[in-house]
Amino acid sequence: MEVSEIQENIDFRRIEKAIQFIEDNFQSQPSLKEIADHVALSEFHFNRLFSKWAGTSPQRFMRFLTKEFAKEKLLDSANILEATFESGLSSSSRLHDLFVTYEAMTPAEFKAKGEGLTVRYGIHETPFGECLIALTDRGITDFRFLETESKEHIIAELQQDFEKAKLIFDNDYTKPLIDQIFYLNQSQSEPITLLLRGTNFQIKVWEALLKIPFGQVVSYETIANAIGKPTAQRAVGTAIGSNRLGYIIPCHRVLQKVGGIGGYRWGTTRKKAIIGWEMAKA
Repeated sequence: MEVSEIQENIDFRRIEKAIQFIEDNFQSQPSLKEIADHVALSEFHFNRLFSKWAGTSPQRFMRFLTKEFAKEKLLDSANILEATFESGLSSSSRLHDLFVTYEAMTPAEFKAKGEGLTVRYGIHETPFGECLIALTDRGITDFRFLETESKEHIIAELQQDFEKAKLIFDNDYTKPLIDQIFYLNQSQSEPITLLLRGTNFQIKVWEALLKIPFGQVVSYETIANAIGKPTAQRAVGTAIGSNRLGYIIPCHRVLQKVGGIGGYRWGTTRKKAIIGWEMAKA
């Protein structure tokens, strides 16, 4: 076995040990130093090594475990404070931030299965066909083109995600967002708030997509490298295909390295049209 292979094996065992430590101890919310000490590495070296092997930072991995544990506890616990402390968080505000970031609802709304939450949606024409857009008062949760996904299917998914929330069809409320997304000068517009619902890995991929400049395209390999996971191109493709915020999170700007257009959830013809439209505007 070559020296590089031996080192890779050692590194993998360290990360495996670190992941196990986080899984066993996330309820006490160990610090980066505590985790690094457990595998006999400096904080700086461990953080880089973990991100390289696991595709996410140690802190983000721990947040994901904490959030998933808290989801179970919220459904079983008598109150939010109990779930907060059982999850190892120091305050209910930390649990609140965790859920708003990764679940698009507060812990109370999750526990109540969205009861009291209002989701407004509208159906509009865009330069690339009819779309359905949905949002809560905290931001956009869905943007999907309708030719490949029926209105009924999307509404059913929204109702499943926000089981007891009130769904309201309100084109007047959602129309200004469509205008901002497609027809206004983006540099002069107010920032659009997105609510990303997904795994740590998916959210990391979607964040990388948001950094691709308007009118430009990159390869799946580029995105995999950007998130520190160069061998995870297939997983990157799966995460891109899970994007529920079409066009806004620009998965259409990712092509195959060999020059192929690659897949697109809402059809490759639409993907080509969007790329051409953006390049012409750019």
